Amino acid sequence: MRSPRNLSLSEIQTLLKGMVPDIEVPFIYDTVEKINALKKSKNAVVLGHNYMEPAVYHLAADIRGDSLELCRAAAKTDAEIIVFCGVEFMAETAKILNPQKKVLVPSDKAGCSLAGSITGADVRALKERFPGVPVVCYINTYAEVKAECDICCTSGNAEHIISSLKSDTIIFVPDEYLAGNVARSTGKHIIVPKRVGGTVDVRQLSGDYEIVSWPGKCEVHEQFTVADIEQARSQYPDIAVLAHPECSPEVVAASDFSGSTSAMIKYVRENKKAHFLCLTECAMGDNIAIDNPDKELVRLCSVRCPHMKTITLKDTLNALVYERYEVMVPEEIRLKALRCINNMLNFS
Repeated sequence: MRSPRNLSLSEIQTLLKGMVPDIEVPFIYDTVEKINALKKSKNAVVLGHNYMEPAVYHLAADIRGDSLELCRAAAKTDAEIIVFCGVEFMAETAKILNPQKKVLVPSDKAGCSLAGSITGADVRALKERFPGVPVVCYINTYAEVKAECDICCTSGNAEHIISSLKSDTIIFVPDEYLAGNVARSTGKHIIVPKRVGGTVDVRQLSGDYEIVSWPGKCEVHEQFTVADIEQARSQYPDIAVLAHPECSPEVVAASDFSGSTSAMIKYVRENKKAHFLCLTECAMGDNIAIDNPDKELVRLCSVRCPHMKTITLKDTLNALVYERYEVMVPEEIRLKALRCINNMLNFS
């Protein structure tokens, strides 16, 4: 976590060299100046996820991090307005933790394919099929899902939380790949219901299992393949391959390291290798490259999150100007979801 950089026009040009055209730098400088002035006058804070574009991440965000870091920051902030530069479920989490504050998300198109893959009703169906089984939900879920679960987790602490639960069986939703990676690491048997015609029938689940998961996937991370890794290694034999745990178990097994976005950032910073392939949203590769100019990030930059990229520096400014796209959570759902999130924060 760092304070936003108060840089001159030439310093911004140097920082973003190769990331944005030089002709855009004066606009970026002017926009950042306006954002900083509004944050001060409105007692606002900007939270920036690691997937944000470089201008937002390095110049506008007061606090940067992964889902867990930003969740903790949201719980502690004394700002009256929180602008969450991330997708909607993240902003929902900030609102759950800060019901008295105004929480804004800069884009009304910042959804999430993974969070949208499951509903509260789906979780209730799983609990009916497996009564008494503890339910863990990935933080990449909407409030109505968290409200039905016992404890939340992130990609960084999922394995620790699941391993700590004193139960022979765990329901872990909604990421099939993250659940598969946890099962692989812990030696547990996993079952995942099939999605047929857009519906999932959990009544058919049976067999040998210790983890019951859900057929949800991130539309970004499911695109990475073992062939991508093999191609990178053929060009750069010394490359370090980092895979987010939302990638398939096969991709994670073929990588050198797997961890949360912040863990990946730390790995690159502390590792002596010259070449890195980060199998995650490619804007993060840009941000890592800016902070590590001595290292080369080999990126698959055709793989962008269509939701994250809807948030720009101008959107962030407009969120503060118009205080628009406010996130609201019904109080009954908020209180139930709060228990789920607090269980994770207390565990962490």
